[in-house]
Amino acid sequence: MLKLKKIHKVIAGVTIIDHLTAAFPRGVVSALVGPNGAGKTSLFNLITGEMHVDSGSIAYCRKELTKLPAHRIARQGVGRLFQDVRVFENLSVLENIMAACFSPAEDQPWFPFLHPIRLRQTNRLIRNKAEAILDRFGLRDKKDCPAGELSFGQQKILAIGRLLASDCSLLLFDEPTAGLHQDLIPEILAIIKQIIDQDKEKTIIVVEHNMSVVREVAQWVFFMNEGKLAFTGRTDHVLGCREVRELYLGLRGDEK
Repeated sequence: MLKLKKIHKVIAGVTIIDHLTAAFPRGVVSALVGPNGAGKTSLFNLITGEMHVDSGSIAYCRKELTKLPAHRIARQGVGRLFQDVRVFENLSVLENIMAACFSPAEDQPWFPFLHPIRLRQTNRLIRNKAEAILDRFGLRDKKDCPAGELSFGQQKILAIGRLLASDCSLLLFDEPTAGLHQDLIPEILAIIKQIIDQDKEKTIIVVEHNMSVVREVAQWVFFMNEGKLAFTGRTDHVLGCREVRELYLGLRGDEK
């Protein structure tokens, strides 16, 4: 699904990603973990085109993404959940989902003038699709509310729904449980697991500091430190590694 080959990035003389090579498997949840400053979010920025590598290559479904701008990478099926969610606060919850459903051709400014009948048909289909997603995530009763009036947790759920509406097959979740009330975390984790269970063609990569969350949802872990991959393997193997626990996580051997 996603292959990174010797990608390297230096900013202001500081190496933030150091000749990193990795392959992320399709149909599973992988986790990027490691201390602050390890390069996890920077890696997401490189994959999504918010930054570009100095050397190396990034390939998604055998398509080269390395030099593409962010909007073209998104059109290739790469979606990202940001820590600050970034919903359209002044649009309704339903409109937030509908905005992600339009194809590139339908999203052009001249489309309504050239294809008025097709536009009405498209709007009807997209509205039905958006309402089905809101039903799936328990937001149907909020569909007419401005997205800015939702709680932070509900906005995260809305942002995940918007990614699914865009039919992204590679989903990058940057700390999906950060800032959430403790009672809402199981709901977010259930959504992540449901996405993979229902569609094995999708791949999810999660950046997460909460190791309980990583154990709950991730089948594979990539442990980063100083811009490099220090450990890679099954979740139980990596998080059970004494060096990971003591040197990076600050846990003693008897702690979990």
